[in-house]
Amino acid sequence: MSNRTLRVNELIHRELSDILRKRYQAEATPITITAVETAPDLRECRVHVAVTAVPEAAAQKLRWLKTIDRDLRRELGRRIVLKYMPNLTFALDTATARGNRILGILDELEKK
Repeated sequence: MSNRTLRVNELIHRELSDILRKRYQAEATPITITAVETAPDLRECRVHVAVTAVPEAAAQKLRWLKTIDRDLRRELGRRIVLKYMPNLTFALDTATARGNRILGILDELEKK
């Protein structure tokens, strides 16, 4: 991955987190952006999202993010100067939930 792609990933991650925190504070409270992966041509961007709620709420938050995709791209375009603003694709990141589950299992084994 090139240096430019890494910088764009970090910039999109930071600005998208800021937009969600400021403009959509109530709805985006349990949402954490864990990673951003931009294609080498900077046309597509996959945003990995972790939701700190029950799995049903996670799917609901993911659908909500997809509905405000256009607004997020517009606001990102105002904040970031790129030749092309990448299309955002949101993906649920379950690594945190799996990690917590594994830690719970290890805690139970330790108690026994």
